[in-house]
Amino acid sequence: MRLGCRAYPGKDVFHIEYLRFRGDPVRDSVSAGTAWPAIIQGGMGVAVSHWSLARAVSMAGQLGVVSGTGIDTVVVRRMQDGDIGGHVRKALAASPWPALAHEFLNRYFLADGRPASKPYARLPMWTLTSNHWRKAVAMLSAYVEVWLAKHGHRGLVGINLLTKVPLPNLAVLYGAMHAGVDVVLMGAGIPREIPGALDRMARHEAAALKIDIAGAQRGDPEQWAPFDPAAYASTSAQPLPRPAFFPIVAAHSLATMMAKKANGAIQGFVVEGPTAGGHNAPARGQAHLDETGQPVYGERDVVDLDEVAALGYPYWLAGGFGFRGSVAKAQAMGAAGIQVGTLFAFCDESGLTESVRHRVIAAVRAGNLSVRTDPLASPTGFPFKVVELAQTLSQSEVYSDRKRICDLGYLREAYREESGRVGYRCPAEPVGDYVAKGGTVAQTEGRKCLCNGLMASAGVPQTQKDRAVEPPIVTSGDEILRIRELLADRESYRAQQVIDYLKGE
Repeated sequence: MRLGCRAYPGKDVFHIEYLRFRGDPVRDSVSAGTAWPAIIQGGMGVAVSHWSLARAVSMAGQLGVVSGTGIDTVVVRRMQDGDIGGHVRKALAASPWPALAHEFLNRYFLADGRPASKPYARLPMWTLTSNHWRKAVAMLSAYVEVWLAKHGHRGLVGINLLTKVPLPNLAVLYGAMHAGVDVVLMGAGIPREIPGALDRMARHEAAALKIDIAGAQRGDPEQWAPFDPAAYASTSAQPLPRPAFFPIVAAHSLATMMAKKANGAIQGFVVEGPTAGGHNAPARGQAHLDETGQPVYGERDVVDLDEVAALGYPYWLAGGFGFRGSVAKAQAMGAAGIQVGTLFAFCDESGLTESVRHRVIAAVRAGNLSVRTDPLASPTGFPFKVVELAQTLSQSEVYSDRKRICDLGYLREAYREESGRVGYRCPAEPVGDYVAKGGTVAQTEGRKCLCNGLMASAGVPQTQKDRAVEPPIVTSGDEILRIRELLADRESYRAQQVIDYLKGE
């Protein structure tokens, strides 16, 4: 299947016409005449783009997106906080796995909530051999988040995942598909195997993702992260709608690779520039830092949109398009529309804590907020944008005072131990532990525990054994100061105002 695209001037949507070629069946789940919204709300983890934000954007006629990264830990912690509002329990009651949902409630729900000084109960960290229940928790949690985002309306909802966090992804996708997710978006790597996995899981067939092993040697067996839907027989025996797949790319060469070498069909691209929040693609060519220690991006990092357009798929522009009237600007450049995260991240419906949102907005008003593209912060090795809030943090929130611990492990890499077995390590874990696993001290310098820091910014910070509460890490794109245009004389703003602003209204 190939896509022929036509933009209709003056419309808020981009109509996709599906052209049938011999031997290329049109997929049932991505039906002819689908009208994709012009605005994709960025998938921001952890739980910044939670179900409430995605639902608001979707109900406004655009593509609301939930974050699937760490969603299992997020939902389990919501349950331990008493499931305020009863939302998780409502979604679980609708799930096609009633026995698993009942077990989930029994294990994690605390009717009176968790005492503030008591640590959250932890889930086992992901491994290649994670058991049946560990995968069930991820599957159920993704179902809950997507179901809540889609409940009570007919708008489109997507889910965003990181290629760099492969072990939970199939379980998360299968749960999201049962909840009727419409689009899957993935970046931070090359998600070449995901389209085929979506095809298989839509038919309730087993799928697996190949896992890269650091230090692997010739002759070592390939390592795979499997997921078998047959192990989670649901009350929905019919084939599932196969969601559209939009890889997030930072180079036209990657778009070409995905179009030609992915193991299944894709339906569009998000083309992301280095000003976007969260993880950025490394600069192409020889790495170079400016005088402030931030990566320098050059001509080689500019995406040739003519090359992308020639592939015949719709694409949305991300990074640097959070300004008034940017939808029309992007469409004039041949795009279907835009993806924006930062402006949505600090609106009322965002999953960021009220405290973080208010502090960021106050700093924006005062003009003393900056965003740093930190080449070291992320354990993945990808540059990561960090909002610098030093002037507004309490002493307990100062990251430099944090004691190193790795108790979530989403960003751990699999590596080959001397024995040939597979081990797991993270450059943000205690230095001695990392070095004992074959790493170097230099590789640990400047690394931050994004797993715990982003959980904290979304309102579910872990209380460690020494009663220290994990400090927040906040990310955003470079255009955060445009929030001032949305605020005017208001204290806050809503998702609908962001949409109107981007449309130039």
